[in-house]
Amino acid sequence: MPQTAVEGGCAKCQILGSGPNFNNDALSDVLQACFHTASRELTLTTPYYVPDAATESALRCAALRGVKTTLIVPARNDSHLVSLASRSHYAKLIKAGVEIWEFQAGLLHAKTMTIDDGLFMIGSANLDRRSLSLNFEVSVFGWCPEFTSQFRFLQHSYMNDARPVETH
Repeated sequence: MPQTAVEGGCAKCQILGSGPNFNNDALSDVLQACFHTASRELTLTTPYYVPDAATESALRCAALRGVKTTLIVPARNDSHLVSLASRSHYAKLIKAGVEIWEFQAGLLHAKTMTIDDGLFMIGSANLDRRSLSLNFEVSVFGWCPEFTSQFRFLQHSYMNDARPVETH
């Protein structure tokens, strides 16, 4: 798999391409490793949440370890089937301690992640099986405490236009 490491400014970044002609587990494996690395806070935004079992397990494990784990998704999705599939995962996530917020002000299409004080991810991949295995996607993983702090502020600002999901 071709990889490019870029260092400039404060951020140290790694670009990860994924798709059917790459190692199909690469993106899922890196996300799982990131979830397992979190020690204090993990915040994710995604328009489509229908992950593979291992990725969801890693997310639940973060919350069960005491990591403040937040998932921000749109309240209204552009696909009714994806919306139903996403919501079918909520009860297990909430039971594990994941806070789920549904964004009310339209289709939140951001695919982002911040972890603790410095790790971030921005990309084209959703947390769904198509993005994790079938689609060509690109994700930028990086380390920069200053950028991550500002980026987390943006993620949390979405919660101003969101409602927490209660246990179903």
